[in-house]
Parts: sequence; structure tokens; C-alpha cells
Amino acid sequence: MTDRPATDRPVLVACSHGTRSRSGRRTVDALRAAVAAARPDLEVRAAHVDVHGPELPDVVGELTAAGRRGVVVPLLLSSGYHVRVDIAGAVAAGAGRSVAAAALGPGPEVTDVVLQRLGEALGEDPAGFGGAVVLAAAGSSDAVAQADVRAAADLLAARLRAPVTCGFLSAQEPSVADAVAAARRAGAGRVAVASYLLAPGVFSQRLAAAGADAVAEPMGPHPVLVDLVVRRYEAAALTATA
Repeated sequence: MTDRPATDRPVLVACSHGTRSRSGRRTVDALRAAVAAARPDLEVRAAHVDVHGPELPDVVGELTAAGRRGVVVPLLLSSGYHVRVDIAGAVAAGAGRSVAAAALGPGPEVTDVVLQRLGEALGEDPAGFGGAVVLAAAGSSDAVAQADVRAAADLLAARLRAPVTCGFLSAQEPSVADAVAAARRAGAGRVAVASYLLAPGVFSQRLAAAGADAVAEPMGPHPVLVDLVVRRYEAAALTATA
């Protein structure tokens, strides 16, 4: 007998940024599907804060109109503008029936996935790499998002026991290519790019031209992230009103 979502439990609204990339959409859809498969007792809905629908305010509004509760889990790697403004605003308009969970990163779980993808790109244990590592992030003008990326780099550096520099694909400097070039000028024999991106798309495509010896793939629908989404939901669901 197949378990069905319980209508008395808050809906898990898995909210991503949104992307024009088909492969990026497939990847995020796969993450949502994996969450739904891991927790068949929950209803999982898609929402986005930019680019395309379904738009988060509409999804929260539909739940509110139906008398349902919701937990919005950001499929985002920092607590930047989209979390603190877009998601918070949509939840605030939900008549108290929806709450927001914390972003996925930075944190040890995300670092685990970054390390695994880096190891796959290198073909070796990244802890023994010995070269320079650049953490590639999308970039943001939001100070909180910027601090979160620096924290992610520090977490990665602690695991590698070696310095990690940041490179950005928009909004901030240095660019990933400039960070790679700076590492080479500093004497690095090899340079690897660790991806702080959830899904492939325009940003990840640019990394191939950054001049690194190895470039990690985006995180994708990794089982660690699936578990993290569920745990973010469970923690926030405790605060959802009846």
C-alpha cells in the first residue's frame, strides 16, 4: 500500500531561485522529487523566487486560501536577499499559516557535498590535493550572502587543512578566473575549483573557462542535501501554527 501525504501536516514548499537552464530545472526538480520519495507522508510543492513560476507568493496564497499550513524550505545556499526579503515577505502574507525554514548553507552538510564533488573532479582525496582551491559562488550584493560564502570557504578550508579563496560569477570580485590566476601567480602548481552551486546553468558553464586544472560539478540532488531539506522542514514545522 502506498503512503499518501497527510493533509494535517504542513506542506513542504521547496523554494528555489529559478533558472532558464533546462538542466538546472531538471536538477532542482530531481532534488524535490527525491525529497518527496524520502518522505511520502508529506506533500511537496515547488515554488520559485525569480525567473519563472510557480511563484512563491502564489503558492503560499493558495495554501492560505485552502486553510493549509506550509513550511517554505529555501533550496538556497545562503540567507541572502531572497531568503530575508522574498521568502520572508511571502510567509508574512500567509496569515500566520506558513513559516520559513533556514537556508541549506553554509554548514557541515553542504561542505560534505562540496568535498565529494571536488574529489570526483580531482580523481583523488581532496585533502591530499596539495594545490590551491577556489570556492566558486554565484555572487551577491547582499552583505549576509557575502558573509555566508566566506563562512562556507572557511568550513571547506578547515576540512582541507589548507587555505581556500573565493571566486564569484557575478556581482562580486574577484571573478573565479581572476582568483585562479592569482593562485597561479602565488606559485600554485595546480588549481582546483570547488563549486558552491546547487544546480548547473549559465554560471556553472562559465567555470570551464576559468583556467583551473579541475572544476567540480554543482552539488545536484545529493542524498545529504535531501536529508538536509527534510531536517530543515522538521525543525521549522515545530513552529508552524495549528
